[in-house]
Formats: sequence, C-alpha cells, structure tokens
Amino acid sequence: MDIVTLFQILDSALRLATPLLFACLAGLFSERAGIFDIGLEGKMLAAAFFSAAFAAVWGDVWLGLMMGIMASVFLALLHGVASITFRGNQLISGVAINFLAAGLTVVIAQNWFRQGGRTPALSGDARFQRLELPFAAELRDVPVVGQVYSVLLSGHVILVYVALLCVPLTWWVLNRTRFGLRLRAVGENPAAVDTAGVSVVGLRFAAVAICGLLCGLAGAYLATGLAAGFGKDMTAGRGFIALAALIFAKWRPWHALGAVLLFGFLEAVATRFPNLEVFGFGVPVQLMQALPYILTVVILAGFVGKAIPPRAGGVPYVKER
Repeated sequence: MDIVTLFQILDSALRLATPLLFACLAGLFSERAGIFDIGLEGKMLAAAFFSAAFAAVWGDVWLGLMMGIMASVFLALLHGVASITFRGNQLISGVAINFLAAGLTVVIAQNWFRQGGRTPALSGDARFQRLELPFAAELRDVPVVGQVYSVLLSGHVILVYVALLCVPLTWWVLNRTRFGLRLRAVGENPAAVDTAGVSVVGLRFAAVAICGLLCGLAGAYLATGLAAGFGKDMTAGRGFIALAALIFAKWRPWHALGAVLLFGFLEAVATRFPNLEVFGFGVPVQLMQALPYILTVVILAGFVGKAIPPRAGGVPYVKER
C-alpha cells in the first residue's frame, strides 16, 4: 500500500466516521444524564429522511438540515416523555423509536415521492458541497504535512468539521461548566442533585434534547453530505455501532473520537478493497462488508475492559416526598 492510497483510505475513514461521531456524542450526553438511549438509530434515520425530503423539494440543504434536526429532536423528546415523565422502560422506548422511524420513513417516502421508499437524488444546493481549506492547493506537494492538510483535512463538507469541533466542545461542556457538572451528577446520584435544588427532570430533558440535535446532524449528514438522498434503512446499524463505540470509549469524548475513527477506517478498507487477498486466499466480499460489525462484537467481548456506566443509568427517578 503506497502513501497515496493510505491517505485516500484515511480520508474516507474520516467521512465515514462523522455520523458515528455525532451519534456517539449524542449517546454520551444522554447516558451521562442517566438516560440509556438505544434509539439513536431511529433518530438518525428520521433525520436522514426529512433532511433529504425537504432538500429535494425546496432545493435548500440548510432547510433540509433544520427539518432533519427537528424530526430527531421530536423523537428524542418523545423518548424523554416516555422514560422521564412516565418513568417507562428506557430500552423499550428506544426500540419503539427505532421501529417507528424504520416504518414511517419508508411509508412517507413512498407516499410523497413514489420511488420505492427513496427520495429523489440530490444535487446542487440540495446537498452539502465540499470545502477547500485555505492554501490546500499550494501545500499539496509538501511531503506528509502538506498531504495531511490538503488530502486528509481539506475537501470535506462543513458537517465533518462541525463533528470534529464537537469533541473538544463536549469535553469542555461536561468537565468545565456548571451545566456539565450537574449533568454528570444527575447520572450518578439524582437524589443529591434534587436535594441541591436543581431540577433532575429539566437536566435529563436537556440531555435528550442535545442527543436529538446531534442525531439530527448525523442523519442529515448521511443523506445530504455522505450520500445524495435517502434510502430505506440507510443508517445500516450505525446507531448501534455508535453505542458500541461509546462503551469502548468508556463515556469519554476524546476516546470516542478514536473509537469511531477505528470503525470508519475498517469500513473504508472494506469499501476500498472488496476483493482483498490474504496469503493468496481471496477474502469474500461479504466478510469485508461485515468487518466493522464483527469488530464491534470482538471489541465489546474482550478488549473493552471494565466499562462502568453512570450508576443511575436506566433508572427512572422518583422524587421523595
């Protein structure tokens, strides 16, 4: 493998890891507040459909992004009402959201566009365009540093850079702000937060709303940045991979970045080398496509170590009277 091919794979890995990073950070906010959310997949899928649908109809990708975020936040708040207000089972609520999104997106897409559950192909202003960073062309021939800047970092859509900026922002919010301190505390000991006069319900709803916002960005990127439209079940299990990456990262944002880049790299390798040969034997294309998912199981089975979730995670809070 030459250096050019390596940089092309890393470039693809960054693009493929972006929706996973958004979803992983979304789950981090929710679970830090004590709300387990396996409905990331459904919120991403809903955001992907509505962003692509409105972008296709109105020809404006920013309108599509806004509608995708609104759809995701709506489902997040629905999950919040079920699990916080009515103290329902958080896992069942998340599964219900996944099923709801998987069914409704296809039905609505077929009703609106009559294209077998897909949206029309997006082009022009209906999808995000790649951005060239300043001096990328001039630095392209500089060994290593110039190639990293020009090939690896430049030429992505704006949401890729937003995702990367969300990592230090998430770390700062959770570790350097009063809101972050309270959010982490409500996931560990909500009774102590309530005793201090801070609303546990308000903090948890804020967390699920942030989760919805980030899932909306993930889904919108899938449909209008990475692809050129919506297709049935286009998230392809990315919400569950993001949850696996979150556990692998032990609920820490910088480690989450490394985890999703690893998954993105394997997916990029599988896409780049569908007919890979190892020691003279051809690797089946199905095995290459399944590689990121196999890695998810292997990592969670033996390489994570002891990952301790927030103590109050998954437990509805009942205020003592």
